[in-house]
Amino acid sequence: MTPILTIALDAMGGDFGPPIILAGAINALQTHPNLHIIACGDAVQLTSICTELKPELASRITINHCQDVITMEDKPSFVLRHKKDASMRRAIELVKSGSADACVSAGNTGALFALSSIILRTLPGINRPALITSLPTQDKQPVWLLDLGANVSHDAETLFQNAVMGSVLVQHLTNNPHPRIALLNVGEENNKGNAQVKLADTLIAQTASLNYIGYIEGNDIFTAKADVIVTDGFTGNIALKTSEGIAKFLLSEIQHAAQSSWLHKLSAFIALPLFRRLLKKMKADQYNGASLIGLQGIVIKSHGNASANAVFHAIELAMQEVEQQVPTKIKTTIENILLE
Repeated sequence: MTPILTIALDAMGGDFGPPIILAGAINALQTHPNLHIIACGDAVQLTSICTELKPELASRITINHCQDVITMEDKPSFVLRHKKDASMRRAIELVKSGSADACVSAGNTGALFALSSIILRTLPGINRPALITSLPTQDKQPVWLLDLGANVSHDAETLFQNAVMGSVLVQHLTNNPHPRIALLNVGEENNKGNAQVKLADTLIAQTASLNYIGYIEGNDIFTAKADVIVTDGFTGNIALKTSEGIAKFLLSEIQHAAQSSWLHKLSAFIALPLFRRLLKKMKADQYNGASLIGLQGIVIKSHGNASANAVFHAIELAMQEVEQQVPTKIKTTIENILLE
């Protein structure tokens, strides 16, 4: 019998709140008969939506009333001190208590990082959690990039830990036993990079259990040279947002060119659907969600303006990580590496 998986959902998170968040959850419930949702948020709003559902679906949603809502403008320090009954906090606490297998939120990233770090704590041997998501490549297999901004600066040890965590995640989510790991750098030569990157290069290269291929430059992120690309949160976030910006720019240029002649209009008619599909893929954190890995629990961050479909995929990602027991496998891998 398939075990029941329980996902705690921050139903008040994101730009659009309960209607969109619950729409994604309902889609997931329809797809996965073994899924149960604990929706954390305003009971009045949530109940009004759930009363319209068929009894079979409504019976698999538990409403957990919370009085506070964390806004996108709230600073993490303010949230920690003053929003003790927030939907995001409650969802994370349900993971901590074992009442839920994972948490999904489209809310304030800084608050999610702070609350998750304090409530769930990091795994033994892990200094800081990291955000990781997948991006499309020229090959069929995606590339996984971390850190995406959970931590702005990393020392060499944290970069090394991110390499381990990224490797474990990709092994078990993509059935790739030996994912190729690369460090993002300003060049592929050994003499390139700052002190932290060079030391991280040494630490990763000395770890026999990691399939390390060395440095990779920004222009090779999408060429499928690596399966996991490791960098600090400052660089990773800029790389992700820049790639999204380039895709938007190309789409805009095609639309503009289509107005100049009938030939360009015909070309644009063919090209626009392809570029729109590409742009959708580039917004990986909106479509697939990003994993906050390195914690003693599973937390998935969906984009603030995520659609119902994006929330659905974030829930599916959470379910995958639960089924693959990702935190336990990261913990075991770190312990084994320390014994090498």
